This record gives sequence, structure tokens and C-alpha cells, in this order.
Amino acid sequence: MFELLVRLVNTYRSSEKNLIPKGYIYEVNFIKNKGIYSTKQLRFMPSHLKGESMRSLKLTDEGFTGLEAAIVLIAFVVVAAVFSYVVLGAGFFTTQKAQETVHTSVQQASSTVEIIGNIYGSASSAGQDINTIQFTLGLAPGGTPVDFDKVTMTFSSKNNLETLDAAGGSIPQTAATGKWAITVAHHQVTEDNSLQIGEQFDITATPTVPIPKDTQFSLEIKPSVGAAFTITRTTPPSIEKLNILY
Repeated sequence: MFELLVRLVNTYRSSEKNLIPKGYIYEVNFIKNKGIYSTKQLRFMPSHLKGESMRSLKLTDEGFTGLEAAIVLIAFVVVAAVFSYVVLGAGFFTTQKAQETVHTSVQQASSTVEIIGNIYGSASSAGQDINTIQFTLGLAPGGTPVDFDKVTMTFSSKNNLETLDAAGGSIPQTAATGKWAITVAHHQVTEDNSLQIGEQFDITATPTVPIPKDTQFSLEIKPSVGAAFTITRTTPPSIEKLNILY
């Protein structure tokens, strides 16, 4: 059988002799499958490569094509983009939390209310101890509205320390002994007890123990948000029915 194939190839070479380019020869590869020989490849090859194996590039994976390079490049780009998104997202989240912390700290550290005008002390009559304190409150610049239903006030002097109760109810309120009240609301924006921008509340505080002359006292006003605001004054040596406290 093998000799027959060789004769057939030689016959092909003789019949196609004029078709072989000058300087080229044939290379024939045989495959035996189930006892039958067949040609796998029949091609031209330069004569100086006679005897060497001529492998087709189509049968190998040694080449690194442009498509493969593009796929690898795209993979790198996608991974880098995902990594950058994660890193930037974490950075933005951290920055946002830091800003919230700063804003919260500023709100807690700064007072939201301020005194407007003078602070007055009233006595039942001249020469007696002061039994009520009156002053006006407004929002500090940049302050946020304050819900006075949640405000606490603490009075202290050398002879007394107490937390005054809120009179409660709608404005105007009445300050009984041991309580504080919103007696007047100026430029009121809302009907509730929240101090809004532009509003002013007249406050009356009545300690359970009257304040003698030449006595320093403090009244701490603590809103639900923000730092406490403390008023410190001294009663005059000679008490009139109405006194400006310094």
C-alpha cells in the first residue's frame, strides 16, 4: 500500500512538474488510520528546507494576536476601574462622615441662643430680696430653631441650687415660684413654643428662694441641641422694685 502511494505521488509530481516553482519541492505527510494511508498535507516548500518540519501557524497557539492583547487590556482596565470606584467610594464615605462629625461637634459646642438687651431683677417692693428674673432671648447668628418645650433651666447661688420647671402651655405663660415661663413672644413666626429665626421670647424665672443683695447667681439655659448658655449676674447693694442686673 505504501509503495502504491509513493507511485501515486511520483505520478502527481510528473504530471504537475511544470507547476512546481523553481527552487521548491513537495513535502507529503502520510496518516495511517485503521490500516489505510492517506495524505495529510501536500504543499510546496523551499528546497533548502527539505527534511525539516513545516508546521502551519493555524495549528499552533504560539502567536499572541491583537484580539488577545485587547482582551487582556480590557480586563486590566475593568479591574482598575472597579478598584478605583471602591477606593473613591470609601474616601467619599469617610469624608461625609467626617463632615457630619464636624457639624455635629460645632452644634454641640456652640450656643444657639443669646441675650437681647438687659437682664432685670424684680422685687415685691424696694429693699426686699429679688424674687424674679426677666430677660429676652433670641437665636444666635447661625443658630438653629430651639424647642423651648425641651429647654431646662438651672438656678444656682451661694445659698441655693435648683432646676426650675417649665410652666408649659401656650404663650403667654405664667411663672409660678420654682418655675420659668415664656411671658411674651415677639415677631412670632409659628404658634408653638419653638424659637425661630427672627423671633424673640421674653423669659421670666422665679427661684424658690429670693436672691439677697450683693449676691452673685447663675442661670443655666440648656436647649436640647447645642451648648448650654449661662447667665451670671450680681444683685445690687440697694435693691429697688425693678433693677438692672450686671
